[in-house]
Amino acid sequence: MASDPSPATAELGYLDPGDLRAHLDGGEVTSTELVEALLRRIDDLDRPGSPTGLRSVLAVNDRAMDEARSSDRAKRGRPLEGIPVVVKDNVEIAGLPSCAGSTALSSRPPDSDAPVITRLREAGAVILGSTNLSQWANIRSSRSTGGWSAVGGLTANPWALDRNAGGSSSGSGAALAAGLAPLAIGTETDGSITCPASVCGVAGIKPAVGAVPTAGVVPISLSQDSPGPMARTVAGVALLLEVLIGRTGTVERLGRGVAGLRIGVARTWRSGHPATDALFDGALQGLEGAGAVLIGVDVATPTPEAERDELTVMLSELLDGMDRYLPTRGPAGPQSLAQVVAHEDAHREVEQPWFGHDLFEQAIASGGTASDDYRQARRRNLAWALGDCLEPAFAEVDVLVAPTYGPAWKSDLVLGGHPAAAAPTTMAPAIAGWPIATVPMGLASGLPVGFGIVGRPGSEADLLAVGATVERPLRPGWAPPTRG
Repeated sequence: MASDPSPATAELGYLDPGDLRAHLDGGEVTSTELVEALLRRIDDLDRPGSPTGLRSVLAVNDRAMDEARSSDRAKRGRPLEGIPVVVKDNVEIAGLPSCAGSTALSSRPPDSDAPVITRLREAGAVILGSTNLSQWANIRSSRSTGGWSAVGGLTANPWALDRNAGGSSSGSGAALAAGLAPLAIGTETDGSITCPASVCGVAGIKPAVGAVPTAGVVPISLSQDSPGPMARTVAGVALLLEVLIGRTGTVERLGRGVAGLRIGVARTWRSGHPATDALFDGALQGLEGAGAVLIGVDVATPTPEAERDELTVMLSELLDGMDRYLPTRGPAGPQSLAQVVAHEDAHREVEQPWFGHDLFEQAIASGGTASDDYRQARRRNLAWALGDCLEPAFAEVDVLVAPTYGPAWKSDLVLGGHPAAAAPTTMAPAIAGWPIATVPMGLASGLPVGFGIVGRPGSEADLLAVGATVERPLRPGWAPPTRG
């Protein structure tokens, strides 16, 4: 097991927001020094040709040092004052590509920030850069490899460089695990924060749909999309969540613990990976020891019809959402999803060297949300997610827990790469728009695995309190890419 590839920057790289706040407030370090160290660390670990070549950061903010100096001068005491944040590159940030990994948008950067970025800036955060992702947030191809985009290449997992960083917020998860930033923003439609957080060994939450504004975020599904915070610890996630939702109380809730909380254990939502499920059982013992009340629950599992309906809903909403969104990025490139397909066909050698865009083609053929197929699929999907799964499961519990993902699988651009071990934990809350969190619960065969927590809308603070009780903060050992 190799040592950290950038030892001179490791100490600052792995400081969490709480420690950073204390160091910044006490004058032990300045935001300028911190950002300078992280930019050096990105150069040492992330760029193509470096010993690790993570490719988690798609673009660095050229104004990051200026923003840090401004924060050092102001010292206004805002919650994120001087703390760097990286943001998934499907969120609009003035001066950064915000291209969802596609050349269809890379030549037309936004000239203003998305509301979620405005909230970060108003809280004093320094925007360090944007992170790579599964192109178009992994809605382009049924044969995709997580973490690959035409603009950013393939993101590697810091725990084992030949393994996948998950998707679609791949770069956000990998950058956190590698100590390139203390905080990150991801987005999730179904699993896109949960998966990379789990396999990279960090924490994250998808808030309830509507809790965080989605304006200025490249869309997939109006009914399922949500930006959300990621960090190496639950405390960091809670701090960032308060900024994103514009409401305090989440950090304070962590201190009250889980005594008396009724926690439903989803007996039918197992990962099927023995070591992952054993770690989950051990985490349950920790919750019980902390005073939580554990109640076994049998929850409905995904059916082929429910999976087809969810895809129909997402693709129908994708067509309408993209056709509305693309013209807002200026007249210089594709103005509709159909024109994106034409662009990718015309630039096939760059856009489609490994896989195509069959899901885009299905979305165009769907006719959008005006179709009867969409309306019926959405009705059936909600009936399954709420009527069959969540409402019965929550009849007597406050939150529901299950594993999220097993160890990271090996990346395979030739054949496509998908999770080898995953519980069905994300699907029902994704369809219903309910919040879901994941935290690292330990290592299985030397690789991180995640503990998932689901709750009703508005219960995000309870989810994170459960996560704080079971989390095991992790740090990669930088194993070589020949790992088995």
